[in-house]
Amino acid sequence: MSQHDDPMIVNALVRQALVSIQEVIGENGLKAVLRSAGLEQFINYLPPDDLNPAIKSSDYAQLNAAIETFYGRGGRGVLRRIGKASFQYALREQAALLGLAGVALKLLPQKQRVRFILNGMANALKKSNPQLDVGVEETDDCLVYTTYTCAVCYGRQSQGPVCHLYVGSLGEAAHWATGVDYDVVETHCIAKGDPYCRFEVKEAPE
Repeated sequence: MSQHDDPMIVNALVRQALVSIQEVIGENGLKAVLRSAGLEQFINYLPPDDLNPAIKSSDYAQLNAAIETFYGRGGRGVLRRIGKASFQYALREQAALLGLAGVALKLLPQKQRVRFILNGMANALKKSNPQLDVGVEETDDCLVYTTYTCAVCYGRQSQGPVCHLYVGSLGEAAHWATGVDYDVVETHCIAKGDPYCRFEVKEAPE
């Protein structure tokens, strides 16, 4: 799928985003950024937890942009906190979608635990929209999460990476799987003209 297709984001993922945003910035903050993004239809309304289409990727990207604009310099940190809350929501409400049912992660080596949960996140996105192209690779010193169609930065243009919500989600996932802090660095971003968004996930130095 190309970045020009503007794929739909399903109800379950929009619901996850709205709950997480409100958890971090409060009800009034959520209403403000929804108005700024032109998504007033979601004020006081959470879409159902199903896989029916809700909004276009471009609308979801505008929601992310609105949060970053609203908070200025602090926007990146706010979006990372929302990303962390988003992963915790998925654990509570969508564990089966992440493929976590009955899995004994503690029996796996640390790096394999991280790879398992990152694959779970990638597969959950593919289940919600089979057209999405998302994958996980392993290098000598880190794990790499790559998405070729990114709803966080869809249609945006920037000098640097903007997928701060993804950074928060991936870091929280790695910490949950291992109990260890991980650094996540977005090395490539579609918003700055790269062909994909690429994230390196490696254990943080002590």
